[in-house]
Amino acid sequence: MTVIATTQPRAALTEEARAELSALLGDRFTTSLPVREHHGKDESYHTPFPPDGVAFANSTEEVSAIVKICAKHKLPIIPFGTGTSLEGGIAALAGGITIDLSGMQQILRVSPEDLDVTVQAGVTRKQLNEHLRDTGLFFPIDPGANASLGGMSATRASGTNAVRYGTMRENVLGLTVVLADGRVIKTGGRARKSAAGYDLTRLFVGSEGTLGIITEVTLKLYGIPEAISSAVCAFPTIKGAVDTVIQTIQVGVPVARIELLDEVQIDAVNKYSKLDYAVAPTLFFEFHGTEAGVKEQAEMVAAIAAEHGGMEFAWATRPEDRSKLWQARHDAYYAALALRPGSKGWPTDVCVPISRLADCILETKQDLAGSNMLAPMVGHVGDGNFHLVYVLDPENPAELAEAQRLADKMVTRALEMGGTCTGEHGIGYGKMAFLEQETGEAFNVMGDLKRAFDPDNLLNPGKVVRV
Repeated sequence: MTVIATTQPRAALTEEARAELSALLGDRFTTSLPVREHHGKDESYHTPFPPDGVAFANSTEEVSAIVKICAKHKLPIIPFGTGTSLEGGIAALAGGITIDLSGMQQILRVSPEDLDVTVQAGVTRKQLNEHLRDTGLFFPIDPGANASLGGMSATRASGTNAVRYGTMRENVLGLTVVLADGRVIKTGGRARKSAAGYDLTRLFVGSEGTLGIITEVTLKLYGIPEAISSAVCAFPTIKGAVDTVIQTIQVGVPVARIELLDEVQIDAVNKYSKLDYAVAPTLFFEFHGTEAGVKEQAEMVAAIAAEHGGMEFAWATRPEDRSKLWQARHDAYYAALALRPGSKGWPTDVCVPISRLADCILETKQDLAGSNMLAPMVGHVGDGNFHLVYVLDPENPAELAEAQRLADKMVTRALEMGGTCTGEHGIGYGKMAFLEQETGEAFNVMGDLKRAFDPDNLLNPGKVVRV
């Protein structure tokens, strides 16, 4: 499917605008080419587009001041956290100014008794959990990359723990947001429920910087479980593994994580992370709860797995062993690229209702079997979400065309099954056409919202919706 980028002409960074930004930020505003190039490319295969300048902000007030200068000079504005997005979300398609929020790293408030925290947008998930280490609390959303919490909110991130703890949509209580004209608003609050007005928090969560720039986030926290145990189980067939997942979810086992790695991916993980698991479709599990609860969950899942041909569980109960296991899972992307040195990755994902998961994965695997593409599969299958990464030579047009064909077919299949074109990677500019196909007339309503919030189309133009 053809990607349609913005048609907005590239705005010029005038000397007047440059002078105003430099007066505000000093050497925290730069037009250095290496810095600009770094801020124009994410972790995806998408073509990089560097901005004309990069502004490093330290506070909401500075972000507001930067936005006001950009609005005055009609310069596009692209927010940047850690650069780990996967659908071209930070590319400066129309030029302009990238606002780097990584310096906004203050943890503003922790309320253990209320199980919530407020942080600046540049705080990363690992930084937050390190800060919380002695409180008995943790923040569970874990997309793999050590992403910023502002970026995770803007992209509605999820990850390996989503099957139990939900996504950023369920865990963001409130936001501070800078609008396109520089106004600062606060959405939501610390109450666990509210019927007061429009739910602006949910609107900004997942908007990918197209409606406003998130500068502060209030999040739910959770108590660290009394007991945590992880296990690995190999299966003779991928169907057996997926059926185990479906039955586990349907009978209501409150498993914290269920991750699927196909035989190609587990082979890559073994080689990259120096592990020795059987090269077969494999599930990684994690159980949270009391000692008795974890034992009961594990026994139930082991019995379900055995019914579907699962082998004996290999356990990881010590923290260091669990850490090694899940780090290997998080490194799956780099493990896949290591199968073909010098290659690049074309990652994509879909999410389907759990009852259609087996069909979607098996049909996708059949497509791969009929192709010469190397494409390991991983998935947060507990919530119906799985990923492929096409490992290819980006200079080879035939490989790019085949990856595009297979990716388009995978997404179309998911939509036909009542699923979505992306479970967690987001839209960026890579999946705009599929978003329109998925949402129909609602796509035009999203465009109306974009125009209402950002009439000059300055906030991350060319992403999510077409204006």
